[in-house]
Amino acid sequence: MAVYTHLSAERMSDLIANYDVGALVSAKGIAEGVSNSNWLVETTGQDGSGARFILTMYERRITLKDLPFFLDLLDHLAEKGCPVPRTIHDRNGAAFRMVYDKAVALIEFLPGLSVDRPSAEQARSAGKALAGMHHASQDFAGTRTNDLGLQGVSELFEKCSGRLAEIDPDLPQITARHMPAIKAAWPDDLPKAIAHTDLFPDNVLVEGDQVNALIDFYFAAREAMAYDLAVTHLAWSFEPGGGAFRRDVGDALIAGYQSVRTLSDKEREALPTLAKAAAMRFIATRSYDWLFTPDDALVTRKDPMEFVQRLKFYDEAGHSVFALAEAGGT
Repeated sequence: MAVYTHLSAERMSDLIANYDVGALVSAKGIAEGVSNSNWLVETTGQDGSGARFILTMYERRITLKDLPFFLDLLDHLAEKGCPVPRTIHDRNGAAFRMVYDKAVALIEFLPGLSVDRPSAEQARSAGKALAGMHHASQDFAGTRTNDLGLQGVSELFEKCSGRLAEIDPDLPQITARHMPAIKAAWPDDLPKAIAHTDLFPDNVLVEGDQVNALIDFYFAAREAMAYDLAVTHLAWSFEPGGGAFRRDVGDALIAGYQSVRTLSDKEREALPTLAKAAAMRFIATRSYDWLFTPDDALVTRKDPMEFVQRLKFYDEAGHSVFALAEAGGT
């Protein structure tokens, strides 16, 4: 989340008036994240008791043709009982509207807190929620290719070509060494579903130890379910800021996942490669954002070198990181 485009109070009020949510009370820009403009919107509510929503303006990496997929997916998963926010449709039934030639959508606000350093029990709950989402998406009619798969990652690195050394002198060599090996080892026959592909702790809202909401599905795609688990393992299992691996959190995440959906032998075998591919994906996206985000954007750049450290960890540790998964433990 971030704010790239500023909306006046009058424009925001006119926009909210298209929905049956009451009158606008306030709208506060949200600075976290890097892809879209977001506001926390408060209204009087239909009955005057007040209501909260998230308003998203789609700015980067998201094309208009993909929006029905993302928004219909939220409604499908919510209908299936998954902890995800539903889309608020306007009075004409539309899931999104256009403002300044950009699409905007109003999304249900779900309570809860995102945590910087999740506990093992929170990770276990997140694993269960992720597996439940994979099950629930099996009959979703929409489909979308992961544009940040290996090909998309390679294209991002090409766009950063000649400038990666501005971030760190070793970064060009690191990417050149690891990408071919990951491509050569990539498994093409793993079971797929609609995957979140970006389930960092800040995209999960918890109340106590339990997950209350999975949010920010704007990188969701049809992808290997084990890859989605590897992304989440990468995102949850390390101390913030590039710190040490937290074995208890990683094990709890996998155990929670397998309590709902058991990994196959092929999936368990592929996890180290999938985790390294996930690390490369975030090195690529963070490098691109580091180099090309406008200076006046209300957004916090994130250091890609944090994921270089995680890449090296998975490369050196191999299958031992996923011993619980290899044993089929739950």
